[in-house]
Amino acid sequence: MKSKLGYWFRKWGLKICALLILGIPSIAKAAEGLQLCAGDTTFIMVSAAFVMLMTPGLGLFYGGMVRTKNVLGTIMQSFAVLAIISLQWTLWGYSLAFGTDIGNFIGGLNYLGLNGVGQAPAEVAPTIPHLAFMIFQAMFAIITPALIAGSLAERIKFSTFTVFVVLWATFVYDPIAHWVWGGGWLGDLGALDFAGGTVVHIASGTSALVVTLVLGKRRGFGSASLLPHNLTMVLMGTALLWFGWFGFNAGSALAANGLAVSAFVVTNISAAAGLVSWMLLEWKLRGKPTALGAASGAVAGLVAITPAAGFVGPMAAIIIGALVSPICFAAIQLKNKLGYDDSLDAFGVHGVGGTWGALATGLFASTAINAGGANGLFYGNPGQLWIQFIAVIATAAYSMLVTFIIIKILDKTMGLRIPEHEEVVGLDLTQHGEAGYHNM
Repeated sequence: MKSKLGYWFRKWGLKICALLILGIPSIAKAAEGLQLCAGDTTFIMVSAAFVMLMTPGLGLFYGGMVRTKNVLGTIMQSFAVLAIISLQWTLWGYSLAFGTDIGNFIGGLNYLGLNGVGQAPAEVAPTIPHLAFMIFQAMFAIITPALIAGSLAERIKFSTFTVFVVLWATFVYDPIAHWVWGGGWLGDLGALDFAGGTVVHIASGTSALVVTLVLGKRRGFGSASLLPHNLTMVLMGTALLWFGWFGFNAGSALAANGLAVSAFVVTNISAAAGLVSWMLLEWKLRGKPTALGAASGAVAGLVAITPAAGFVGPMAAIIIGALVSPICFAAIQLKNKLGYDDSLDAFGVHGVGGTWGALATGLFASTAINAGGANGLFYGNPGQLWIQFIAVIATAAYSMLVTFIIIKILDKTMGLRIPEHEEVVGLDLTQHGEAGYHNM
């Protein structure tokens, strides 16, 4: 009897104790690890690294567009988000987005602290470790609130910003990610969003508009010069974003396969079409193409192809990228006429561009590209365009409402804006005690 108990304990007891104490995956899950593909795993880890680079790239992109006194503070916002949301995602964000579905709205707490998220594959990605899927998705969760920083540049308190991104990620990003990718109602409805047109760009862009309106205009808006201080930095940031976007879109195939290659190719095509389209538009309207316009066009093309990347072919990518630039250009001109201060056009490029991309997916999607998707209007399925429209409206409405609540609470409790005299001095010295540049 004792020998049988000893055998049972040696075989199962220690493993059960480890499972209870350390949260190590069960024996059944470990067996599933036999399905892992080294090539897919490597590809997703590299893609995650690509997407991680986008956030400091965004910092450079935004940093070059502000004045010298705010360059360090602006770049610091992106770096802070990289660290803060990495922790938020680890502790509870991933569970809210991808945990067991609750009411088609939010994930449960079964992955709290990454409990049960280990080296065995997840159901959603059977050829890669669950941890690889988690860290890839973490990079999406990081860059999304960082995009909002473009709307509040040069005037928000850093302390308030750090709390805002945690609350926004928890109550806006995580639920919407669950709706689309985690087993929620938009995914069940059939909404197509390959890499984040709704989850990333519409959510952040429409939230940015709300923050802009509540925060108010920068001091000197409409009277003083608020021109970008370093367009070289903007172009470098654009290059890093373009580079990282290959991981963003191609990696969303979750395997090193033909679909990933297709997403990679159309991503580059749409970015190129967006840049050329914006450049030609400025050439026609203003006589000269600008570096800032070229950068804006490339980013707009990348934004627009994001939801469609895994569902459309090269010719559709050209159309999507070529049309997004005049759409976003018009949105920015309208901003100037209405007089609200979306400092770096987070809404004009990401909100508007993401909306076009989501709707364009409903036009150009084809099961010939991705059998797991759906056909769009131009391939005989007009209902898909309606589904995409519902996804756009639901994402925008929810994001704007919850963002308004969060930002008003923070305004009443912590305060949003730095004092006027600190705004004159700049974020670098007043918020961080440092300067991006020193006069020699």
